[in-house]
Amino acid sequence: MRQAVAIANSNVALAKYWGKRNESLNLPYTGSISITLAGLSTRARVRFGIERNHDRIVLNGEQAVNSPAYVIRQFLDHVRQAAGEKAAAELEIRSNFPVAAGLASSASTFAALALATTSALGLSLSPRELSALARRGSGSAARSIFGGYAEWLAGEADDGSDSYAVQLAAPEHWRLGVVVAITDLARKPVGSREGMAHALKKSPFFPAWLESHEADLAAVRQGILDRDLAVTGQAAERNCLKMHAASMAASPPLLYWKPATLAVMHRVLQLREEGTAAYFTIDAGPQVKIICPWPQRDTVAAAIREVPGVRSVLLSEPGGAAELVECA
Repeated sequence: MRQAVAIANSNVALAKYWGKRNESLNLPYTGSISITLAGLSTRARVRFGIERNHDRIVLNGEQAVNSPAYVIRQFLDHVRQAAGEKAAAELEIRSNFPVAAGLASSASTFAALALATTSALGLSLSPRELSALARRGSGSAARSIFGGYAEWLAGEADDGSDSYAVQLAAPEHWRLGVVVAITDLARKPVGSREGMAHALKKSPFFPAWLESHEADLAAVRQGILDRDLAVTGQAAERNCLKMHAASMAASPPLLYWKPATLAVMHRVLQLREEGTAAYFTIDAGPQVKIICPWPQRDTVAAAIREVPGVRSVLLSEPGGAAELVECA
């Protein structure tokens, strides 16, 4: 039996990925930039050569079924084909934060799986190759291969060979504070994969989202390189609101926010008026992520905890790259 264990962190996109030009290869219409989040991680243990003729996949202590199981098995088949392997696998995957709730659990899951599966099968891939592989499981996983700040290049090739992430800056380049407001612990009713496909086909605002995205991407990139929170934060908020506007305008509408989501957004705006530099962003879900100067992280967290409807608050900062912790 060959096995490996890898850990990868989730990430929060400041310039979003929303819409695929190729669904089977997870190729995006636009590039995206994210912060890899320290402390929000997924651990994946993979064993090949088990005595059974089918894969066994356990997610957070429960047998995987339906769509999650299908997507993971597709990913396994892709890795097996690359390695010339036919053996069944046993997977144990556990995240230390709510999954399928708008916290990019698929990003950390498939980044960890990309590293664990290839290591168990003896494949030696570069970070760029691992990123392209992780993308096949979940687009945002391409960025979680890297620590700090990562940019996923949309690419132009039909086969996806030029669509992978690169590290834009290391974690120590800019120690931002990240506060995560959990407003709902339930699984979101419409997953990101289905949500972006729906918005692409059914929202009259989707073309405007694409047309304006490049300017936001450039602003976020330059803001990070310059360690300019105002530039980065304003572009991130603008990009977030446009993504959700395109989704809300779909028919039928796609609304990920809860009442507490909006309340947190208003509290962040109020904090800025009071002199605290804080900016929000929201992925496909009800949770709100807030970036702020590191010394003000606890102050921001304390204010957010008092917002009615906030279930809990997680504290983070730019985290490290996907890591192999065991291979035998």
